[in-house]
Amino acid sequence: MASPASFLSLESDTSDLRGSSMQKPGKGEPVDNDEFESWVRAKQLLKPDDQLDLTEAELGEEIPKLLSTENRHLPRNLVIYNFHEGAFVPVPPPENTVTLLEFEGTSLHKDTPEAKEQIARKGTDDEAEADAEAQEQEEEVQAAPEEEAPKKKLTNQFNFCERAALTIANPSRSVDTQTIPPPRSTYGSSVLQWVIYDSYSEDYAQQQREKEREKEKKPMLHKRDEKSRKDDKAKQTEEFNKRYLQACQIIERMVNQNIYDEIAQDYRYWEDPSDEFREEEGTLLPLWKFSYEKTKKMCVTDLCFNTLYYDLFAVCFGTLDFMKQGNEGAVCLFTIKNPSFPDYRITTESGAMCCDIHPKYPYLIAIGLYDGNVIVYNLQVGTKEPVYMSHGVNGKHSECVWELKWGPDMQDGEINFFTVSGDGRVFNWVLMQNKLAITTIISLFLDIDQVGGPDGSSLKLKGCGMCMVFHPNNPEIFLVGTEEGYIFKCSTAYSSKYLMTYYAHYLSVHRMDYNKFNSNIFASCSGDWRVKIWEDMRPEPLFIFDLGASVGDVKWAPYSSTVFAAVTTEGKVFVFDLSVNKYKAICVQAVVSKRKNKLSRIAFNHKLPFIIVGDDKGTTITLKLSPNLRIKTKAPKKTVPVDPHALEVQKLDRLLSLVRELPEGELVKETVSTVASN
Repeated sequence: MASPASFLSLESDTSDLRGSSMQKPGKGEPVDNDEFESWVRAKQLLKPDDQLDLTEAELGEEIPKLLSTENRHLPRNLVIYNFHEGAFVPVPPPENTVTLLEFEGTSLHKDTPEAKEQIARKGTDDEAEADAEAQEQEEEVQAAPEEEAPKKKLTNQFNFCERAALTIANPSRSVDTQTIPPPRSTYGSSVLQWVIYDSYSEDYAQQQREKEREKEKKPMLHKRDEKSRKDDKAKQTEEFNKRYLQACQIIERMVNQNIYDEIAQDYRYWEDPSDEFREEEGTLLPLWKFSYEKTKKMCVTDLCFNTLYYDLFAVCFGTLDFMKQGNEGAVCLFTIKNPSFPDYRITTESGAMCCDIHPKYPYLIAIGLYDGNVIVYNLQVGTKEPVYMSHGVNGKHSECVWELKWGPDMQDGEINFFTVSGDGRVFNWVLMQNKLAITTIISLFLDIDQVGGPDGSSLKLKGCGMCMVFHPNNPEIFLVGTEEGYIFKCSTAYSSKYLMTYYAHYLSVHRMDYNKFNSNIFASCSGDWRVKIWEDMRPEPLFIFDLGASVGDVKWAPYSSTVFAAVTTEGKVFVFDLSVNKYKAICVQAVVSKRKNKLSRIAFNHKLPFIIVGDDKGTTITLKLSPNLRIKTKAPKKTVPVDPHALEVQKLDRLLSLVRELPEGELVKETVSTVASN
């Protein structure tokens, strides 16, 4: 917008021009000039209607424009989280300087330390050159005194030194490779028509011979290719079958869990409410029945829970009737997740009489057979072929293997197990790299007078082993039950004598088991209808229970020091709690039909309150214990918290102090065992 002052100046200028143009030169009279007026009128500035009128003070005000180095567009008050201090810390503002170009030169100022070092290094050369120049100047001055004096050379403020000139240039190297020249030979010959024909004929015959050789090789290669293709297809189908089988097993488990959902709920959560109204009695709740079609006519000869998977257990199928021995046996591994079909199936050439799963390696299972052989399977590899098997007449028992137990690893880390048989010998089997090494631990003999033979010689009667159990704390000590009713306390370090002999039963000893809380207490059962509770190194039993039928198995409970269970051939399960009743069982329940089936084996689960029992028809039944059968000892109120294991030990010790009696005419100390108690 133009100011009024500018308009005034323009008008004054144009009036001067107008006055000067209207006068002719020489006369001074005004003359009209239309073109000039139109030109002046076109150059005049037009004032808009809405122009702002400023006062003289506003027009005279100076408005300065300042330039600053501060960048207004940069962010302010930025913070960042400091993990070391655990708080937000302000970030320093960025610099306002923007570097557009940065170039490092090679010039050095003479006052810098580096330049001074270089000057000092070359000082001697410069002094010599300066002296020479001074002498030349003196000579020139003397020669031409009349000439003008030379101009004084101005000193340079900077000492330019090219750094690149100070580096050492590496000499170039030539890399050559020397090779042996190809062999050469000079050949000369005259070529005629028949020579060319003969060479072509020889080459054609050579080609025909090569074709015949290829035809002969093709069938062999074709056969090899077919074999390799068949092997590849077999491997592919085997892998596919494994995956397919695994998927089918998962689906089968899901279907069974949906079918048996009510039983599964009872298995984990059901508690018998009627136990509140029964003071000293309990019940067993039947859950699942496990069976396999091919083993329905066989007898359950042994039961064993897996040491790692508490819902997986092994069942041995054979027969206890020597007059009805079958041609084969089996071992099946069932899981509670799939009651309809076993997860693993092992078929044996003879009846499977016993088995045991390794406590450290739960995939190893050892099986004792009716013919005296032993086999070992690795479930990770498969159940088609055993990884170890006994061979030969001298490499096995001569009679039935009644019980098998894994032993602790040897000093060299070798895995081993022990077996007892009806031939009266206890063997130790060591799993070598390619075979089973056998060692005789002890040969059982009866501690009675020698019997005279028909020819006048004396004979020492041997004992027939029926069962064995190892001491839970001392792996060298083990008990052996015999067919004659004796129980021998043996040691792996002594093979010629017994540590103790118990005249236990009138008939064969079927099974024995150590107490889980006191290693000096063990139980035994026999075909004479009795279950007896023994204390180590005490010849007389502490408790005797008559069950009215042949007792097949007895086991101590893993959760209580005074609870144990037994099964009889009448199909009944007996559960005893010595702290509740020392004279009779607190639960007697018939599980199978008395006339048709007989119970043979029993096993406690280590984590959940249920047991499994097997009968002589190939059926395994799962039973859950009611609350009255699994009462745990509670610590008294207003006392220091005590370990539950210690409470169970104290409960058993109080019970034993009431039933211990000294033998007549002897003074026995309170602790008479050779093995330390728990």
